[in-house]
Amino acid sequence: MSLDVNRLGIVGTGVMGAGIAQIAAQAGLNVVLFDKNEGAAQKARDGLKATFDKLVGKEKISRESAEVAMSHLSVVESLPALADCDVVIEAIVEDLGIKQALFADLEAIVARDCILATNTSSLSVTSIAAGLNCPDRVAGCHFFNPVPLMKVIEVIGGIDTDEIVVDKLLKLASRLGHTGVRAQDTPGFIVNHAGRAYSTEGLKILEERVAPTEDIDRILREEAGFRMGPLELFDLTGLDVSHPAMEAIFTQFYHDPRYRPSYISRQMLKGNRLGRKTGVGFYRYEKGQKVDVPTPQLVPDITELPPVWVGCEDADLHTHVVSLLASLGGRVEQTDSPSEEALCLLLPFGDDAVSASAYFGTDPERTLCLDALMGLERHRTLMVTPVTRDEMRDAAHALLASDGTCVTVIRDSVGFVSQRVLAAVVNLACDIAQREIATPTDIDNAVRLGLNYPQGPLAWGDALGPKRLLGILMRIHALTGDPRYRPSPWLRRRATLGVSLLHPSSGAR
Repeated sequence: MSLDVNRLGIVGTGVMGAGIAQIAAQAGLNVVLFDKNEGAAQKARDGLKATFDKLVGKEKISRESAEVAMSHLSVVESLPALADCDVVIEAIVEDLGIKQALFADLEAIVARDCILATNTSSLSVTSIAAGLNCPDRVAGCHFFNPVPLMKVIEVIGGIDTDEIVVDKLLKLASRLGHTGVRAQDTPGFIVNHAGRAYSTEGLKILEERVAPTEDIDRILREEAGFRMGPLELFDLTGLDVSHPAMEAIFTQFYHDPRYRPSYISRQMLKGNRLGRKTGVGFYRYEKGQKVDVPTPQLVPDITELPPVWVGCEDADLHTHVVSLLASLGGRVEQTDSPSEEALCLLLPFGDDAVSASAYFGTDPERTLCLDALMGLERHRTLMVTPVTRDEMRDAAHALLASDGTCVTVIRDSVGFVSQRVLAAVVNLACDIAQREIATPTDIDNAVRLGLNYPQGPLAWGDALGPKRLLGILMRIHALTGDPRYRPSPWLRRRATLGVSLLHPSSGAR
């Protein structure tokens, strides 16, 4: 089988099919468009001409390049017209029976060495190929929307897929200007699998009423560095898409607690609070724009601050926080235990405020905790115990916000917000590596490009410290008893050995 692709057939010319056609035509492939709906393929071609005209107007491409790309796009009225394609990609409805029927029809039309690829995001490639005479030539070729901007393609081999087919599609991905990543045929592949940690943990924090919607999102944007908080991301994609995906992966992994969805998103789905598309979700929208945007918590006006005593297990971090507080004008007590007037500021990793207060032996009415996992420069999260006095909460807030840094105060929670979300994200990526669903490098590339995370989760875990993340998960697991927080063997072993989370496993003989 030749690794070259010159003629690409696309079945289904909606948003995804048109996007694939655009980058393929720009890459110089001859693209043949087919859609069972009369006039849909021609409409898609006309839409692509308008897209190219806009790109020319913005000086993104030349007029000549646009004309050449258009010359590579043709429309056909029947499936048999795809007979001479080297690869056919389907981008039709996510229905197993309909995809199986299409592939059976295509198998009788195309040449034996033509690859049949599915753009499915949620169905098993093996199931789609089941019943075909030649399942070895069927593979997943999963693009992300919008295709021209999302520069990653998951290439998935089913149980019978020939490795040459996967290699050919990876080469095609490179020709299209995208990064191809090889994935095993498992629920969610890489990106939709890895993304479950961010979305479900955000909902879990909301379920526990640790903080309101806007504060959860703000912390994860400003402190952790995500482009969007998980709840505003749900509003963007729509709960009619996101919640069924969460339930599907939870079911396909036989109710593994790591993937447990939330009753909150199910209730909102039933109430048609889908997000931007219905004008209300976790936020409210008018004409697609968020309205009544919540502002950060107001900084209390405090005339006199109490002295501050800092409790921290990490000596270097203790020194850093003491220095920060002094630079903010705080009076820091450098004693083994706090005075009776002191505000007790603790820096736990994984613990909730009550557990941290008990560990350090502080008065819970004067105790707050500060999350230092992501540093203290961009945003600061304070956590109260259930009995923290208002004046102590306000004093801590005012002191830590005195240099203009945004401070958010949350209720008691294991692992604050950033700690538990980032630990969950890294831990799930470690589990994907442990299962050999993809290589560590491909996991990081897929998640970084497919989910727009600041870093790949394994590299991010290295930067945060595998031992620290392991400790966070172990403490959360111990305090909650919830197996969703059990550490992955991949994380535990590499943290114990002191090696990178990107370090592959040695092969057994």
